[in-house]
This record gives sequence, structure tokens and C-alpha cells, in this order.
Amino acid sequence: MRRKEIPDVETFIAALQDEISRTREGRYYHRLHVVLHVLKGAGSYEAASIYGDSPRSVQNWIRQLLNHGLAGLREGERPGRPRRLGQQDEEKLRSELLRSPRELGYDQNLWDGVLLSHHLQQCYGISLKVRQCQRLFHQLGFTLQRPRRQAKEADAIQQAEFKKTSPNG
Repeated sequence: MRRKEIPDVETFIAALQDEISRTREGRYYHRLHVVLHVLKGAGSYEAASIYGDSPRSVQNWIRQLLNHGLAGLREGERPGRPRRLGQQDEEKLRSELLRSPRELGYDQNLWDGVLLSHHLQQCYGISLKVRQCQRLFHQLGFTLQRPRRQAKEADAIQQAEFKKTSPNG
């Protein structure tokens, strides 16, 4: 049987590797394949080269298999970086954000990333940049909204009439 020519092999390889690494199960099965290859007689450097891993990772997986069995090849929790705000501080901040900034002594009516960054530095001793503060708003269940400005002397009836008869609207 003749070998089938596959156009753009590199793209397919990258797509398959992405698909394997996307889920925990895919990464687990990948480790199983690599370790199985080593158990069948290949060296860890050869298996690492074939499967695109580092030899050190392959050696770690073999050690995990020997020490913990198949469960050792499963992926553990990835806790990530610890949060800067504790649970109690987070609840306190949530209650503060429900209040107006003026009630807490600030010169503006609305919370924004800049003000929250300043507030966290002053009250909690935590330094977060504006974008991190915007993410924190979202994590706490808040949305950043600004009121629409309206001129005091605007006549609502005339505005509605203008919108109806406007060539652009």
C-alpha cells in the first residue's frame, strides 16, 4: 500500500497537539502513550523526541508511575497564584462597593478601576493595577456602568420628534 501524501503536515501536527493538551483526559492519555513507549524498550530521550516532550518530563512520569501507579500520571490540581484578598476582605470590599464612593470619603460618585486601585492601596495595603481592579469588579459580580449624560434644558418631546424625523435615524 502506498503512503498517502498529507499536505501541510505541520499544521495538522500542531492542531492535534493542541487538541490533546486542551483537556485533562487528553494530557493523561498522552502520558500513558509516552510511558508505554518507554516500557516497550525506548529510552526516555527517544520517547521525548518522538512525542514532543522534554526527557525530564518523561522521567518524572515514569517515576510517578512507579511510585503511585496509573493515578500518578493523572494531573493534579493547579492552584495558581494565591489571591491577594482573603475571603473576609473580599466580603468587606463587596459591601464597600455597594456604597457610594462619597460615603467613604472620595470625591467622585462612581467606582472605577482607578478609584478601586487607590482604595485597595489605602485601606488594604494591596497594590493592584487598574486592569486587575476591573477584573476584580467582574469577579465580585459588579459591572462597570456609567450614566448617560443629558443636558438640563433638553426637551424630551422635541428630542423624540427630532429622532422620528431625522434623516439619519
